[in-house]
Amino acid sequence: MDEYSRFVDWDKMDVSAQSQDTKELTCTDLHELKQLARQGYWAKNHSLRAKVYHKLISNIPCRTVTPDANVYRDIVVKIIGKRNSSSLPLPEFVDNSLIPTYCLNAEGIGAVRKIILCIANQFPDISFCPALPSVIALLLHYSKDEAECFEQVCRILACNDPSKRLIDQTFLAFESSCMTFGDLVNKYCQAAHKLMVAVSEDVLEVYSDWQRWLFGELPMAYIARIFDVFLVEGYKVLYRVALALLKFFHKVRAGQPMESDSIQQDIRAFVRDIAKSVSPERLLEKAFAIRLFSRKEIQLLQMANEKALQQKGITVKQKRQNVHLAVHAENFKSEIVSVKEMRDIWSWIPERFALCQPLLLFTTLEHGCSLSRFYSHSEGHEPTLLLIKTTAKEVCGAYLSTDWSERRRGGNKLSFFGTGECFVFRLQPEVERYEWVIIKHPELASTESETENHAQPASSTLSSSSIPSDPSDRLSPFLAARHFNLPSKTASMFMAGSSECIIIGGGDGQALYLDADLNHGRTSHCNTFNNQPLCSESFQISILEVWGFRD
Repeated sequence: MDEYSRFVDWDKMDVSAQSQDTKELTCTDLHELKQLARQGYWAKNHSLRAKVYHKLISNIPCRTVTPDANVYRDIVVKIIGKRNSSSLPLPEFVDNSLIPTYCLNAEGIGAVRKIILCIANQFPDISFCPALPSVIALLLHYSKDEAECFEQVCRILACNDPSKRLIDQTFLAFESSCMTFGDLVNKYCQAAHKLMVAVSEDVLEVYSDWQRWLFGELPMAYIARIFDVFLVEGYKVLYRVALALLKFFHKVRAGQPMESDSIQQDIRAFVRDIAKSVSPERLLEKAFAIRLFSRKEIQLLQMANEKALQQKGITVKQKRQNVHLAVHAENFKSEIVSVKEMRDIWSWIPERFALCQPLLLFTTLEHGCSLSRFYSHSEGHEPTLLLIKTTAKEVCGAYLSTDWSERRRGGNKLSFFGTGECFVFRLQPEVERYEWVIIKHPELASTESETENHAQPASSTLSSSSIPSDPSDRLSPFLAARHFNLPSKTASMFMAGSSECIIIGGGDGQALYLDADLNHGRTSHCNTFNNQPLCSESFQISILEVWGFRD
C-alpha cells in the first residue's frame, strides 16, 4: 500500500474506507488544524495520516534528553536479544492491560511488546501507564519501523509543557483522572450517573474504566479518529469522548436488562461493538456538543483530586476503596436519612470528598433550634451537608461547598458566597437532585455582574453585553476560588447567612430559605428545567442536621 504498511494486516482493514487521493497538509494555524482534525481531513488517507502524526508529534515540546530512534536501535538487541518478545513479561506499569492488535500483523503485535520493554528501560519514572500499549499499537500503523514508532511514543511521554497533558504515567495521575471523570459525569451525564448508582456497588470503580473504553475497547477506526484530534487538542478530548460513550450507552441500553452481572462488563461490550449503533463521526459530534469546562478548570479540578488522594496517602496502586463504604453502616446514625439514602447523596458529591466519611456537626434534636448554635457548630468545616425533615415527612437538603464563616465578609449585610459545586436535593417523597442554571449553562452566567451585586442572588436573565465574548477565557463558578488562589471574582453566590436567616440557592432554580428560629422554612421555584419543587412552598421543620466530612 505505502511505506507505512510494514506492520499492518490489510486483510483486516477496511480498505474501501481508504482514499488514495494525494493530499498534503500545509496549514500551521492551530484553529484551522483543529477544524481539519475534527472533520477527519486525513482520516481516509493512511500515508497522509502518518505524515500528519509525525509532524504533530515532532512539534511536541520535550525534555532536553529524549530517547530517539537511534537509542532504540542500540538497546533493543540488549533487552530482547534473540528471545521471542511474547515470552517476556511486560512491566507492571501497564497493569496487565490487554494489548490491542488494531489490525496489526504478527510482526506488529510482537513489536508492541518490544517497544514497551524498551520504554520501560528508558523511562524508569513511569509507574502506571495502562494506555501505553494502545498508543504504541496505533502508532505502529503509521511508522516505517519500530525505531520510528519508539521515538514518537517517547516524545509523547517526555512532553514537558505543563499546560499540555498527554498520557498519565503515575497511579496518582491516573486515579485523579478517574475521579475527575466521575465529577464530570456527575455534572454532564446525570441520567447515566443515576443508572450507575442504581446498578453498581461502586460508581468510582465503573468510572475507573474510562481510559480502557478508549485505549482498549474501541475499534481501530474509532480510536484513530480520536487520536487525530487528541494530538491537536490534548487530554480534554479524551474526557469528551468518554462522556459521549456513556451518554450513548445510556441511550441505547436504558430500560433494557443488563446483559451480564456487571455494569462494567456491559459498558465494555457496548464500546467494543459500538459500530452497531454509532459511527466515529457521530461519536465525535456528540463529544464536541458537550459544553465542557475549560481546559484550565479541568486542570484545577484534577489538581484538587490529586491533592485529596495525596492527603489520603493513595499515591501508588492498591486495592481500590469502595466509595460507598465511606458511609459505614455501623458508624452512621441519622434521624433523617437511612444509610442507603446517605450513600445516594455521597454519589452526588465531588469525588475528592467522597473519600471522606460523614461526621454529624449539628442537630436540632440535641443542640436546639438556634441559628447562632447552627453557625458555631458548622463553622470551620468545609464542605458541609444540610439535611431537613419537615413535619409533612418531606426530606430535602443541600451540599454546601464553602465554610459558613465566609458570611462575615459582608459585615451586617446579607451577602452571597459559595461555588457552583453547591446543589440542593430532595429525598422524600421522590429523589431529585437540582442543578443550577449557572452550572448547566455557564454561558448565561456573568461573574462581573455577580461580584457587583453581592447582596443579590445570581440572576439568569442577563443582557447580551454582560456575557463574556469568549466563555473559555474565564473560570466558571464550578470551582472554589479560595482553594486554588484564584481572584475572588471567579466565585459565585450560592449561599448566604445572617443573624436573621439562611438562604441557599438563588439562581434560576430552587432557593431554600430558613428562618432564624430554624422552625420554619420556605422555597421558591422558578426553574424551567425542573418541574417538581424542592418541597412545600412553606414548611415546618421537624429535624435539621448538619454533617461535615472527616478523613
